[in-house]
Amino acid sequence: MDMMNKSNTNRKKVTIEIFGRSGEGKSSLLNAVLGERYLLPSGSSGACTAITTQVEGNLSDLDYTAEIEFISEQEWDSQLRDLLLDLSDKTEDKNDDMTKIAIEKITALYGANAYKKTLEELKKDAKSAKIAELLLMKKKEISNANSSNFAKEISKFIQHSRSNPGNWYWPIVKSVSIKIPNPLLEHIVFVDIPGTGDCNKTRDSLWKSKLGECSMVWIISAINRGTTDEDPWEILKHCVCYMTQAGECKSINFIFTKTDDIDPEEYIRNEWPSEEEKPDKYLKTACIRKRNICSKETVRESFENSKLKKKMALNIFTVSTRAFFDKTLCLEHSDTEIPKLQDVLKNLNNSINKDLARYYVNEAKGILSLIKSVQSETGNVVQTGVHNKLEQNLCKALEKLGWQFDMLCCVLEKCLSDGVEESERLCLTSACSIISPNLPHGKGGFHKILKALCKNDGYHWSNAWGIDLDLNMVLAQHMHKNIEEEFDSIFPVHYKTGKSVQEQIEKFSIIQSDCEHPRASMFYHIDNFIKREEIKLKMELKRQVIERKKEIYLSITNTIKDAMVPSYAKAAKFQGTGSMKKMQNTLTEAIENLKHDMFKQAKAEVLRKFRDLEQHIKDTLESGLQRAILLLSETDKIKLDVLEDIKELENLLQQMCD
Repeated sequence: MDMMNKSNTNRKKVTIEIFGRSGEGKSSLLNAVLGERYLLPSGSSGACTAITTQVEGNLSDLDYTAEIEFISEQEWDSQLRDLLLDLSDKTEDKNDDMTKIAIEKITALYGANAYKKTLEELKKDAKSAKIAELLLMKKKEISNANSSNFAKEISKFIQHSRSNPGNWYWPIVKSVSIKIPNPLLEHIVFVDIPGTGDCNKTRDSLWKSKLGECSMVWIISAINRGTTDEDPWEILKHCVCYMTQAGECKSINFIFTKTDDIDPEEYIRNEWPSEEEKPDKYLKTACIRKRNICSKETVRESFENSKLKKKMALNIFTVSTRAFFDKTLCLEHSDTEIPKLQDVLKNLNNSINKDLARYYVNEAKGILSLIKSVQSETGNVVQTGVHNKLEQNLCKALEKLGWQFDMLCCVLEKCLSDGVEESERLCLTSACSIISPNLPHGKGGFHKILKALCKNDGYHWSNAWGIDLDLNMVLAQHMHKNIEEEFDSIFPVHYKTGKSVQEQIEKFSIIQSDCEHPRASMFYHIDNFIKREEIKLKMELKRQVIERKKEIYLSITNTIKDAMVPSYAKAAKFQGTGSMKKMQNTLTEAIENLKHDMFKQAKAEVLRKFRDLEQHIKDTLESGLQRAILLLSETDKIKLDVLEDIKELENLLQQMCD
C-alpha cells in the first residue's frame, strides 16, 4: 500500500477553472456544489470574490485552512504611486476606468475618502502599519475547525465590498489557497477566477498560468442573459490557446445559474412556443424546466457551429443554488442540477482511484513476474541470450522512435518557417491594432492604457474596452496560426491523430508482440515484468509531455516578449505632453528593428525545446529499461511460489478493464 500511497501523492490533481462575469453566481455555485453555503463571498449582498482563489481538499484532518500570499512591498509601493497618479489626472483624456480602480483599491485598504489623500498622508495613515505588517509577512496562514468562523476570517482577504471601507485587504493579496475537509475534493482542485472586468485583472500572469493547469472549465452565465450573452464565449475564445495548446483542458461545462429567477406569466406571454399547450398548474416549475431545455439547446447549437468543438467536449447544466439550499422553493432537488455537478466530481474521483488501483496492481504483478522469472531453472546461457535480445530490441526501438521524431520535426519546421515569413510581413500591421487602435466611441485615456501595457511587459486587461490587450500574443499570432493544425496533431488534448507524441510513446516496446510464450515459462514472466516497467515509464512520460508541450507552445510568445522587454521599459518612462506618440514610435521602431531576428529566434526556440523533449523521452526509456534488464540479470534466486498470486492479479486487472 505504501507504493500506492506514493503514487497517489505524486499524482497531479484535476484542476477545474470557474469563470464568468461578476454577479453570475460563480462563488455561490462553488459553495453549493461543496455544500458550504457561505464559504466564499457571493454577489447577493454586493460583495464578491476579488482574488483568484484555489479550493482543494484537506484530507489529513477536519480543519479549514487557508494560505494567503501577498504581493511584495515594492510592488505595492509602485502600484500606490500609479494609483494616485491616475487620480491626479484632470485632463479630458483621462481614463475613467483606471480612476475607478484606483478609488476602489485605496478605499478598500485605507477607508472612505482616503483616495483624496496624498502619498505622504496615506503613509502616515493608521491603516498603513497593518498593511506594512501583512506585506512583510509575505504569507499568512489561517486555520479553523468551524466553517462559519473560517469564512469570516478569510473574507477580509478575498472579498470586494463597498461596505466597511478600510477593512478589506484584497488589493495587496496575490492569491489565496483554501483547503476544506470534503471528500468531493479528494483529487480535485477548483480555481475561482474573479469576474471578467473586475479590478484584479492586473494579476494576469497568475490566472493565465492557472488556465494552463486546468483539465476542465466551468463557464458560468446567468440564464436570463446566457443564451444571447457573447461575453463567456469571447473570454473562452481569447483563452482557448492557454487551455489547449498551452494547456491540458479536455472539456467545458457551460453552467446556467439563477434558473429560479423567472416571472412565469411574462415567460409564457413572451417565450412559450405558440404551438405547445400552456401549463395549467405548477406554472413556475413548468416555465423553469422549459427555459432550461431551450437554453441548453441554444448553447449546444452555438457550440456545434464553433471551432471549439474540435478542441473540447461540452456539457451543459442549468442550476439554482438558491433552490438547492432553500427546500421551500418550487424546484425539486434534482431540478437544481447541483447533484448532477456533484456526480461529475464523484465520477472524476472514482476514475482516478481506479487508475491508481490499476497502477498498483500492475506494479505488484511486475514485481511478482520478476521473482518468477529468476526462479527458472533455465541455464545462464539462455538467460544471457534473452537479456542480449532485449538490449538489441531497445536499440532498434529507440532508433525507430528517433525516425518518428525526425518526421514530426520536419513538419513543425516547415510550419514555423511559413509563420516566420508571414510574421515579418504582417507584424507591424497587426501590432497597430494594439499600439494605435481605433478607439471605441466614448472611450478615452488610451495613453494610460498603453503605459500600463508597457509597464506590464506588453500585456494589459482593459476594463474600459472589456478585452485583453496582449502585444506579445498579437506579434506571435501568425506563427501560432501556421503551426496550430500540426501542433494539435502532434500534441492533442483528448483524441488520437495517428502521429502524436503520446501515441509514439504508447507504441514503443522492446517486447515482440508476435511472440507468445507458455504461461509457466521464464520468457512469459520476463515479458510480463518488462511490460509493467514500460507501462510505468510511459505513464510518467505522458504526464511530462503535457508539461513540456506547454513550454514549447509558449516559447514563441516568451521569446518575442524577451526581445521586446527593453523597449517596453523605455516606452514606459515617457511622461507629459506627446508621451503617447513617443511610446507608439518606440514600440513600432522596436518591432521593425527586431522582426528579422525575433521571429527566427522564436522558431529556433520551439525546435530546440522539441528536440529536448525527444532526447528526454529517449533517455528516460533507455535508462529505465536498461535498469529493468539489469534487474533480470542480477536478482538473486528467491524461493517463493508466486504463480497463483500472478494469476490472481491478472484476474483483478481484467475486472478493472471490464
